Amino acid sequence: MEQKTKNKKIWIYGLLVLIIALGLFMRVHSINQAPPGVYPDEAVNGMDAATAEMTGHYQWFYPANNGREGLFMNLIAFCFKFFGVSVLSLKLPSIIFGTLAIWGMYLLGKELFKKDSVGLIGAFLMAVSFYPLNFSRIAFRGILLPFVLVFAFYFLLRAVRTKKWLDFILAGAFFGLGIHTYIAFRIAPAILAVLLISFILSHENFLKEYWKKILVYAIATTVIVAPMLYTFYVHPDYLFARTSEISVFSPQVNHGHLATELLKTAGLSLGKYNFWGDQNWRQNYPPYPVLDFLTGIAFLFGLIYSIIQLVHFLKLRFKDKIRDPRLDVYVLLLSWFFIMLVPEFLSDEGLPHALRSIGSMPVALIFAALTFSYFYDHVAEHSYMYKKVVRSLLIIILVFIGVFNYVKYFGFWANNPKTASAFNKNLMEVSSYVKTIPAREDKFVIAESMQRIPIELFNIGLPNTHYVYPGQLDQINPQNKNNFEVILTDRDETVISALEQRFPNLKFSETRDSLGMSYYTLSPNIATAGNN
Repeated sequence: MEQKTKNKKIWIYGLLVLIIALGLFMRVHSINQAPPGVYPDEAVNGMDAATAEMTGHYQWFYPANNGREGLFMNLIAFCFKFFGVSVLSLKLPSIIFGTLAIWGMYLLGKELFKKDSVGLIGAFLMAVSFYPLNFSRIAFRGILLPFVLVFAFYFLLRAVRTKKWLDFILAGAFFGLGIHTYIAFRIAPAILAVLLISFILSHENFLKEYWKKILVYAIATTVIVAPMLYTFYVHPDYLFARTSEISVFSPQVNHGHLATELLKTAGLSLGKYNFWGDQNWRQNYPPYPVLDFLTGIAFLFGLIYSIIQLVHFLKLRFKDKIRDPRLDVYVLLLSWFFIMLVPEFLSDEGLPHALRSIGSMPVALIFAALTFSYFYDHVAEHSYMYKKVVRSLLIIILVFIGVFNYVKYFGFWANNPKTASAFNKNLMEVSSYVKTIPAREDKFVIAESMQRIPIELFNIGLPNTHYVYPGQLDQINPQNKNNFEVILTDRDETVISALEQRFPNLKFSETRDSLGMSYYTLSPNIATAGNN
């Protein structure tokens, strides 16, 4: 029996390693081509990171671009320091923490249901699903939130079960880390409040038995949270810089119809998993939902099952006076899911919005994993042949989900011209082209503020490179008027005409890639034809 148990553990851990390896592969594979560009918001994160690395001035909060928690930028700076500035090093924190979240999903799923199957299937869905995969390949700080939440709640549940001090410290530290990740985390303490009520209901004398450990948890959380709270104290404008602009409570947004607006935003938020997804090509593959069809159906069944189980255990507690710790599982999952949707449906900009609700993503996948696990563990408890058929079918379904999402991401989404446009692919083409121009030659990049950032980021320190606004053409003063180059990110006929009047010998050229993205150059010594 011991050998059988040992062999089972080896098989489970081996499978987990393969799932994590698969997830890492899908997050690193073709990272320079998919997504097809680096969006300016990603580049802003990179510029802040590069500046911090060069000056040593790391910040808890970076105020530019509507303000961003500093942890992600500081992690990028760390990557730049050791690996240089590149697309890979810019996205390495997303890749790493997106991959670690796969491990966390296994641990949390197993802790919740005491079944390896829930943990393994949850980890697999986290590894291959388009939703987590996409944000694990984009340099947005939101990807840190799923990582923090799965580990914070894993250690908290484990702490309550084991009563170990270290587990309470780790749980508090991970939860405190959340405030340094993404603005949507700020609603997460509401989950703790609901879960505390559940602990009191499901454990006899919970506060009396655990109050010292709760205090340790609170201290660990406070220590990690303190620097950000102090930053908000010193700069209170940082706290609500972005939320005030897009809040559904703003009269400019709801136009006096708050209830109607809330129903609409809540419906869009919930519907994105199965019906009509995020319409932003950076965050989804429109118009499809954020979950594939099979995972979406499993998610719905898991959600409904969890609601039924919650009602069941509440009845046991209040009607039959039976305390059952399984109540905590469904209280956590349902409160986590709906509370982490709040940052999305309390806004009224670009809904559905997969990024604002990224904190709910792990729970949606756990609901799906719960459904698949049910078939694996329960429906298959019949004859040997029936068990074999059902489990084989489930494996085929999961493999199909993996292949489907791979093809969807790398085959269709990454090669769609709308994706290229959403990520401003032409800016990376300009960035690459600027590198090919001789260092001694003056290079003038004409672009607006956000457009120039990706180009500047990947050409930091490149000599004789100048960035000019379209309205400041008088700043184009090359040292050698017969040997310089002007690069435009957009075809602006007014700018082109003005430059040709100033420099009559300029020749115009357009470079177009396979996805239809273009950039434009003017040069006195250009010799090749205009259109590629």
